[in-house]
Amino acid sequence: MGYLELLIIGIGLSMDAFAVAIAKGLSVQRVTARHSLCVGSWFGGFQALMPLIGFYFGVTFSSFVSSVDHWIAFFLLGLIGMNMIRESFSREKVKPDPDFSARTMLMMAVATSIDALAVGVSFAVLSVEIWSAVAIIGATTFLLSILGLKIGNIFGSRYKSKAEFLGGAVLLLLGIKILVEHTCLQ
Repeated sequence: MGYLELLIIGIGLSMDAFAVAIAKGLSVQRVTARHSLCVGSWFGGFQALMPLIGFYFGVTFSSFVSSVDHWIAFFLLGLIGMNMIRESFSREKVKPDPDFSARTMLMMAVATSIDALAVGVSFAVLSVEIWSAVAIIGATTFLLSILGLKIGNIFGSRYKSKAEFLGGAVLLLLGIKILVEHTCLQ
């Protein structure tokens, strides 16, 4: 998997964090450097940590699943993508919370990065260079979370569902691409 594909995965994975960052941006009068570093560090850090954990979990069991690894990657990416697309159509409104405490940020960072854990498992079965992947995913999420915070503060919530839909579509399409490459080209 090349750097461009890893960047695309990083963008797709960061859309949940981007959407939550938009909501955080709605909750404050003015976004400060402290807010930006807090949101970017928590979300970027966990988006990098979770695929690493998933990768090592997947490596442990990769010998058992090597013949169906492309199906696992397709299933995990497709499931995550479809779930994000479904959530983008949800009518449920979330009230913006101005709390940037470690406890609140930890819960949000874990919640927005669970899908990255599953992607890490698929990285293991696809033999992806994990350190490059986590660096790209973490940096991408860091930057997009800060951007989401600023967008939320300026424009409001109208982009939240579009971001979730786009992220889900990207992950779903990457899952299909992996499946096609491994079934049709081998």
